[in-house]
Amino acid sequence: MSRNTELQNTFTLPALALRGLVMFPGMLLQFDVGRKKSVEALESAMQSDQLIFLVAQKNLGDNDPDGSQIYKTGVVAKIRQIIRRSDEGIRLFAEGLYRAEVISVAKTEPYLLTELCRVETAPYRKTTRSEALIRYTQSLFEEYIQNYSHIPPDIVIGVIQKKDCGELADYIAANLSLDYTEKQKILEELNPVRRLQKLSMVLKKEIQILALEAKISQRAKEQIDENQKEYFLREQMRAISEELGENDSPQQDADDLKARIKKAKLPPLQEEKLLKECDRLMKMPEGSHEASVIESYIDTCLELPWNKSTKDRINLKRAKRILDRDHYGLTKVKERILEVLAVRKLSPDISGQIICLVGPPGVGKTSIAHSIAEALGRKYVRVSLGGVRDESDIVGHRRTYIGSMPGRIIAALKQAGTNNPLILLDEIDKMGSNFRGDPSSALLEVLDPDQNKSFYDHYIDMPFDLSNVMFLTTANDASEIPEPLYDRMDVITLGSYTHEEKYHIAAEHLIPKQLKKHGITPKMLKITPAAIHKLIDAYTREAGVRNLERQIAAICRKCAKVFVEDKNAKITVTPEKLRELLGPEKYKDETANKHDMVGLVNGLAWTSVGGMMLPIEVAVMDGTGKIELTGSLGDVMKESAKTAISCIRTRASALGISHDFYTKYDIHIHAPEGAVPKDGPSAGTAMATAITSALCNIPIRHDVAMTGEITLLGRVLPIGGLKEKSMAAYRNGIKTVIIPADNEPDLEEIDSVVKDHVHFEPVERIDQVLKIALTRVPTPMCSEKEAEPRTVPTVPKVPVQTPEHKPTEQSSVIPQ
Repeated sequence: MSRNTELQNTFTLPALALRGLVMFPGMLLQFDVGRKKSVEALESAMQSDQLIFLVAQKNLGDNDPDGSQIYKTGVVAKIRQIIRRSDEGIRLFAEGLYRAEVISVAKTEPYLLTELCRVETAPYRKTTRSEALIRYTQSLFEEYIQNYSHIPPDIVIGVIQKKDCGELADYIAANLSLDYTEKQKILEELNPVRRLQKLSMVLKKEIQILALEAKISQRAKEQIDENQKEYFLREQMRAISEELGENDSPQQDADDLKARIKKAKLPPLQEEKLLKECDRLMKMPEGSHEASVIESYIDTCLELPWNKSTKDRINLKRAKRILDRDHYGLTKVKERILEVLAVRKLSPDISGQIICLVGPPGVGKTSIAHSIAEALGRKYVRVSLGGVRDESDIVGHRRTYIGSMPGRIIAALKQAGTNNPLILLDEIDKMGSNFRGDPSSALLEVLDPDQNKSFYDHYIDMPFDLSNVMFLTTANDASEIPEPLYDRMDVITLGSYTHEEKYHIAAEHLIPKQLKKHGITPKMLKITPAAIHKLIDAYTREAGVRNLERQIAAICRKCAKVFVEDKNAKITVTPEKLRELLGPEKYKDETANKHDMVGLVNGLAWTSVGGMMLPIEVAVMDGTGKIELTGSLGDVMKESAKTAISCIRTRASALGISHDFYTKYDIHIHAPEGAVPKDGPSAGTAMATAITSALCNIPIRHDVAMTGEITLLGRVLPIGGLKEKSMAAYRNGIKTVIIPADNEPDLEEIDSVVKDHVHFEPVERIDQVLKIALTRVPTPMCSEKEAEPRTVPTVPKVPVQTPEHKPTEQSSVIPQ
């Protein structure tokens, strides 16, 4: 029968839309019916011939499908049984009879009534090809049921018995758990061979999916079994520990640490290493010393700021305001710091700017570092390197040692809590070295921008990136810094404070600070400007302001006692009252009391605490030509003294000195403050001048100071530390400073206040020095006969400076 002939035999039947189900001819299907339209269709079918059209709906989410929402092809089924349930639902048991196609939908209310025509399977000729297709499909079915074991045996037998392509395709499709869209495609195919081909393709695809699902399931099962086994064993160990009263077992600690490691989101290398340490910890027996070491190590590593950082807030106006608020003067230093911040503003990723602040104590190096950190908005940590002699203090101790700990750099990062703080390495020139190692060499890696990206601390034993850290260092003596370390730093020099700067610092910073510290209000205690000037001149003489602050604190303590006894008391500190509060003056006005003297010259020296005056005395006595050198002079300074004597001998006649004075007189050269070691070549001109003065009996001007190295031929060579030496001359009231001509370019670095009060005389030869320093020019000697016997002058007693003015016995005065 042709399809057109079939279409002429139409009939109407109530339709029941199936959701996710497809009915096949010869199939027995049992399902629940709950929708109102479906129940009405069943009622109508039961009242007639119990035939109903079962067809799948296209959209599973549609609760009320109309004619356009159902497929065209379905199955006419015979209702075998209806079971009504208490929840107003119906359980239907139906048997598929034959395929039918929807011609039209007669009505949609109260149920779907469809006009249908029966469609038959097209006949086909059985060939070897169709037989092979049947066998292939049956083999695929066998392979399918190997992966899907929920197939009843009678269905397997039914598949084996089917020898028709169409029936086999319908039977397998009806009894397999396939997608309803795939089943619908098989149902709509009327050619038996093509229908079986479509089924075989679907089976092949399902077999591949089932094989993959089985593989995934097996893998998941193995993993779950392993996890369950581990969990079970851990729970057993935990239960045993609880029974023994050992709740804090290494296994429990390891679990807690593992959770913390995963939560910290560390870099991959660090996370992997710490997880391995946790695995080691889990295997440790209870009470093991090694377990506590591992636990402490992991805790330390987790406390480091691997991923935590602060954002720079660079504002030059704000930075200038902070620097001016915290420090008076230091104009060039502030300008240099603002330049560094400006560069960092333009290039945030710049690295390698290691700033070294060099200057005497008390000039504000540490506080400047704190101000820079505040201006940048970074955390500030200070690391003191004074006295460090073990390189393990820098790079840490290995964990194999008892009591090992990280180095000071890692400890500073841990303290800061961020990976980009400002770390101040204080007193970098005070490090030493011994048999334990050289800490300055360990700092090379820290301060090298090409190496500190992967800094290895011996304790942490993992690379830590220090490239984001801003390092600042401080030093009193730049010459004490090892050359490789010095080469890595950008040096900013802080000079001594002038009298005017000290006055403003005291009035604007130190006095308010100490009043607040001692609980005194400005109304209770007032220090007059004249008293401040007197305090600076008569009670302190230093490069910085620390002693000045101590004296102000002493005044506050003295007055605090009065305020406790009399709450209404008010004190005004005047220059006259300073003697009552602080005792007699420690330093007298050098300009008022000093006189021109024979054999006494004002030398200038550089020390780690700033420049200072270095008086040199020469006494000439009858003797046999001995030379005495006293005052803790170093080898270089002793050589300078001998060179000065030889230089004078070469021009004895021109200076009016007997040519054989070195056989008739003993010469004693002494540098006061003999307990303080002194060394360096820059006192050569001063020694030559003092020797000439003593031999010629000509006084030396008291308002002249000098510095410079001398040669045998009388040349004056350049020296170092001119800025500090000139400041010392200014503090001591010196009017003229003699300097080597080659040091004339260094005058650009001298403070303007010093230039205004001190006159500098550049010289090239000793003859120029003598002409300026001596009160009169020596008279040349015409001949030996005209030379008169020389009387040895009496050297007046030199005022001894108080101990507060000299540095400690361990420091060295280096005239350079």
